[in-house]
Amino acid sequence: MSSKTLTDGPRTGADQGPSAASAKKWWILAVVALAQLMVVLDATIVNIALPSAQADLGFSDGNRQWIVTAYALAFASLLLLGGRIADLFGRKTAFLIGVVGFAAVSALGGAATNFEMLVTARALQGAFGALLAPAALSLLNTTFTDAKERAKAFSVYGAIAGAGGAVGLLLGGILTDALDWRWTLYVNVAIAVVAFAGGWLLLSNHRDAENSKLDVPGTVLVAAGLFSLVYGFSNAETHDWESPQTWGFLLAGGALLAAFTWWQTRAAHPLLPLRILLDRNRAASFLAVLISGAGMFGVFLFLTYYLQLNLGFSPTKTGVAFLPMVGALMVAAQIGTTALVPRLGPKAVIPLGFAIAAVGMAWLTGIGVGSHYVSAVLPQLVITGIGLGLVMPPAMQMATGGVAAEDAGVASATVNAMQQVGGSIGTALLNTLAASAAADFLVGKNPADKLVQAQATIESYTTAFWWSAVFFAAGAVIAFLLFRRGVPQQDADAAPVVHM
Repeated sequence: MSSKTLTDGPRTGADQGPSAASAKKWWILAVVALAQLMVVLDATIVNIALPSAQADLGFSDGNRQWIVTAYALAFASLLLLGGRIADLFGRKTAFLIGVVGFAAVSALGGAATNFEMLVTARALQGAFGALLAPAALSLLNTTFTDAKERAKAFSVYGAIAGAGGAVGLLLGGILTDALDWRWTLYVNVAIAVVAFAGGWLLLSNHRDAENSKLDVPGTVLVAAGLFSLVYGFSNAETHDWESPQTWGFLLAGGALLAAFTWWQTRAAHPLLPLRILLDRNRAASFLAVLISGAGMFGVFLFLTYYLQLNLGFSPTKTGVAFLPMVGALMVAAQIGTTALVPRLGPKAVIPLGFAIAAVGMAWLTGIGVGSHYVSAVLPQLVITGIGLGLVMPPAMQMATGGVAAEDAGVASATVNAMQQVGGSIGTALLNTLAASAAADFLVGKNPADKLVQAQATIESYTTAFWWSAVFFAAGAVIAFLLFRRGVPQQDADAAPVVHM
């Protein structure tokens, strides 16, 4: 096997023809996409199984949120470290260790006999996911450097990142209904076997930053900062915003991240080289991923509640109800990355996607106690899926495009961190706003009246949908202002290394 940098001439492998090399790249995409699906699934697949797990293990409603939050905390706070480890020690090594570790702790969670064991397994899942996710995305970034092939690859990857949450709800519902809640964790073992075998056979272990050293102070600062930020927003769900456990951690997180930024300007081997953030299109893409992550939870979380509690859908039927959105997102992802962005540029496409998603979410606020899925939910889901498909895959492609090979891992980690932190912030904000809306609606009414209770829950859902629409509308404005005009050109000098 050999590694060679792109030149103006034709690209060939050392021991194989162009057609064989091209086929190998698409197999690598399949392996990377499968591993990414495993990571994204676990952000939502356990959600539907939570009631069953709670009944089985006997933990309280107050502890229930930590089954989800433990994963998010570890994942978000360790992502940059995981990305840098992939750059320093090799992406194949990081990928394979991540896959094996993720499968092992998933099996541990599936075998949990108490709350503490399950929470520990979920936190370890987040830690191994923080190693696996940036390695997977950076492998994609360094494998596909031809503009057309890269656009197709990122349309697939971005569609998985955007729709994986909905697929997780579907798979979680099917496994919980047909088998047991534990299989929402055991299923990762089967996925990991295939991903590990493919990674072992297809990947090479090139280390683009092998002469650098790990930035220990930067690692500590950013991990503590992201942990505090996500923990603070998570506490807002169970504590008042005025609680020291909320604002104290939020302030600490902001201060630690500010200190991290300052340190990155002075460190000899920075964990997150600021050159990655200073490119205007890349910075705009990071913000687009952050905002789309925050708004998407308005779709998945509250619509799941509405479908199950108000319309009486089973877990499996709830998952199936999201499939039209997944299909729309994947079609829009393909069109956006391969046709629209190469012709119109991100300044036209990504704001348009945000605007379409905002319309879909605003339309979804029309749901009521007696609404029907086909008329009040389905068209809105399709519209929102189209919008998100025009945002997430192109933004992920722009966020990692043109970075030097030695920075591919940490740039990929930053994308994942933005999506995870955005989702955590969105969950906390929307939950708080929804709860306040329900409480305000009940003022002066009889809370024992079942119709009043049902209407209060509808009020909470529609409030969350309105705020999701606001997030997306703000994303449209921000993206339009920040992205450069025109079609981005790939810098040949910054093109990453091709691993064949």
